[in-house]
Amino acid sequence: MSEVSLFDPVRNGLDKNFRLTNCTKLKGCGCKVPQEDLMKLLEGLGQPDGEGMGIGLDSCVMKTKIKGVFLIQTTDFFYPLVNDPYMQGKIACANVLSDLYAMGVEHCDNMLMLLGVSSQLSKKEKDVVTPLIIKGFNDLCIEAGTSCNGGQTVINPWFIIGGVASAVTMKEKFIMPDQAIAGDVLVLTKPLGTQIAVNAHQWIETQQWEEFESLVTKEQIKSAYLAAMYSMARLNKTGAKLMHKYGAHGATDVTGFGILGHIQNLARAQKESVSFVIHSLPILDHMDVVASKAADNGLNFKLREGFSAETSGGLVVILSKDKAELFCKEIEEIDKVPAWIIGDVVPGSREASISPDMKVINVLHNNTL
Repeated sequence: MSEVSLFDPVRNGLDKNFRLTNCTKLKGCGCKVPQEDLMKLLEGLGQPDGEGMGIGLDSCVMKTKIKGVFLIQTTDFFYPLVNDPYMQGKIACANVLSDLYAMGVEHCDNMLMLLGVSSQLSKKEKDVVTPLIIKGFNDLCIEAGTSCNGGQTVINPWFIIGGVASAVTMKEKFIMPDQAIAGDVLVLTKPLGTQIAVNAHQWIETQQWEEFESLVTKEQIKSAYLAAMYSMARLNKTGAKLMHKYGAHGATDVTGFGILGHIQNLARAQKESVSFVIHSLPILDHMDVVASKAADNGLNFKLREGFSAETSGGLVVILSKDKAELFCKEIEEIDKVPAWIIGDVVPGSREASISPDMKVINVLHNNTL
């Protein structure tokens, strides 16, 4: 991996104070409708007959009219959360593809791009920023082994970037997320704390920074921001591939509902009467203390409670205990980043919780891509 040259507004002919994140008041997957509200809104929508999966988890799994062939499909979009337009495009693409990877689907047959160009921008800003976002999205499509072949572009008050990912595959090429058994463990493939990092990075240019400067330095915040950005732009493709190699019993990806929100959803889908207990939370270094101080000031990200929104987060993979460490080791060998065993599958009533003895794992920053 090598250092990336980040976006400089002045070098691109824009005002030195231009910030892409000023084009929205919500960031990334923090824009999601709350989980309980969403489930109520979606009541009554159809579910597939027989094999397959409809609304509720990461992707829909639908039988096609061709015997033995399934369509795996998902969509996602959100608002800017980093100031580098190119990296924002990559993050949006990685986020959409993660829903396929959570099903153990290693390939994507087609991507559609959804783009809302902010009406707040001047013509010059649109002409500079929009092509970079598109290029970032398309470059990560190529890295993932797919291509973008259409979509929709509109004018919108806030910038929107996302897409639709589709894969046509046979049953043995995807893994349904409902096979957990007592004694399994949960593995997480990316650290938490991205939403705190991108917010804190914006605070260092405001008076709000005074509330945090005794706890953390601007350099530490900038390092965490870069680590979050690179993590969000990294594909979960390796995890999807290794799910097959190590016989995963299911997975989900971590986005706007927070790690506990997504694991609760995963628990409800299980065939066996089991529950999930989280015993460790890997968090980007310094973000735990920033989140704690923010909560004292009335802005509670609920990081330790498991409900802090993440964008393009890692996979939570259900694995047998004897294979989990091998999975983590191979992820690190291939992607040069760690993965962690964070929880246990126990007999229960399809619920998820965080252990009272939960420990925080401080994840040091690897600011390369």
